[in-house]
Amino acid sequence: MNSVHFFMIGLTVVGALSPLLTFVSLFQLKEWRLDRLKEHLKREGFARQLCGKIRPVLVLLFLLSNTGWYLLLRSQGDYPEFGTMLFMILTYAGWLLLFAALSLLQMFLRAQRVPVTTQKACLVILLTIVLTVVCTSFGQQHEPIFVFLTPLILLLQPLLVLVAWLLLSPLDAFLKKRRLKRAMNLRNSHHQLTVIGITGSVGKTTTKELLAHILKKRGALATPVHVNTEMGVAAWLSLILKDKPKDWMGTLIIEMGAYCAGEIARLCKITKPSLGIITYIGAQHISLFGSLEAIREAKGELLRALPANGHAFINHDNEASATLAPLPSCTLTSVGTDGKADLNALDIEETAHGLRFTVSHVPFEVPIAGTHTITSILLAVSAAQTLGMDLPSIARELRTFKPIARTFEVKTIRGVTVLDDTYNSSPDSLRAAISWAAAQPEREKTLLVDGIIELGESEVSIHEKLAAEAANIFSRVCVANTRFLDYFRKGGFGDRAIALSSRPKKVSVGSLLVCVGRVPKTAIDELLP
Repeated sequence: MNSVHFFMIGLTVVGALSPLLTFVSLFQLKEWRLDRLKEHLKREGFARQLCGKIRPVLVLLFLLSNTGWYLLLRSQGDYPEFGTMLFMILTYAGWLLLFAALSLLQMFLRAQRVPVTTQKACLVILLTIVLTVVCTSFGQQHEPIFVFLTPLILLLQPLLVLVAWLLLSPLDAFLKKRRLKRAMNLRNSHHQLTVIGITGSVGKTTTKELLAHILKKRGALATPVHVNTEMGVAAWLSLILKDKPKDWMGTLIIEMGAYCAGEIARLCKITKPSLGIITYIGAQHISLFGSLEAIREAKGELLRALPANGHAFINHDNEASATLAPLPSCTLTSVGTDGKADLNALDIEETAHGLRFTVSHVPFEVPIAGTHTITSILLAVSAAQTLGMDLPSIARELRTFKPIARTFEVKTIRGVTVLDDTYNSSPDSLRAAISWAAAQPEREKTLLVDGIIELGESEVSIHEKLAAEAANIFSRVCVANTRFLDYFRKGGFGDRAIALSSRPKKVSVGSLLVCVGRVPKTAIDELLP
């Protein structure tokens, strides 16, 4: 293989870098799960997500160019003209230079999506590059194949990424098994440890942070933000316990997420919780679970895993959560706001500074927005009581709670009241934001949404129903993902539903801007005065 071939292979690798990084970023965002990736591609469009809009056209022109030159060469027999050969090579190199330039331009302009630098992402990228080199080299050594192979390599990088991921999966499974076993052994060696598991469709993070705040003087530790899967929890647990003595009497608060049945059960097998909290069960990720009943069953795995001397806590206000009451074999406490639960919040009032209410005649003031968060507070209060704290002490600790960034966070920016709930993306979080906005005094109210994913066949009906609820409250809705724009228009907004890409008019000083879903900070900044 001569230097020209190496040069061509190098250009091919650089030209393929943009779709390679884009797809690895998407796959990583979907936690390397084929079910989530498939659902995303199904809803967002396979062609646009995998190939983009411009690249397929350029690849087609590249293919036609190669085919034309190849047919011209064949027409000249076994001894084609030197000029024809030279022009074909120059044209071929020119196309590769164009694709390489596009990749480099994307990176230079910082418009290229890149994955988070992890060991797995790096291995997948490196192996994909190796596969690209092998395929390109093979094509260059087989004359008829190279006409089609190189252009297709520039287009079908996602396929090579999937092949690389499959080739690495045995190693990945081995390493995962070893890490999970290490975390489980560490947990089993700490017999005095108290583990509190928290799961639900929404409210997990808020409940976890509230409870961690209440118990902070007792040294309780909680999983970091975004850590709620098997591998994430196992890695965190190993890090926490590796230097702790075997008789350490610590308290760990663990958020537990799931996309299918069995995942919470496996988390419980690793962490062995003695206290379990179910926050709120809704339709989040219903396309992956298949039904609300399947979601309920999956969340119930936490309660089934609790020991006989453990304690379960459920949200009585949420019907799906309340139906799980018969599952645990241990003591169960329900919380609610209708006076029918074991622990109730009464005299609820939302002020400019947060929530006020009473629990068993003890006044509470919590600097957090949204009356829907009352049950999260009550769940944290009830768990803290079970661990030995009295209500006045709990109330005192909660007065200094700081709202979680981007989780129903109310703030004033450039004279605009902003509700930032961009950490959450579920029908229930959007419904809560709509309800909260209805009670606010501002005359001009703007809703900024991205759209809710993984709703399956319910996607249209859920969005249109939410749009109908919001249409009489908000002056307009700005939609970041245009795929969801028609849902809001048909749901009641009509022309007041605007694509964010059309650069809508900025909100006014003194108005209200409600941001829900995975909306980037830049999108919020675009609307602020």
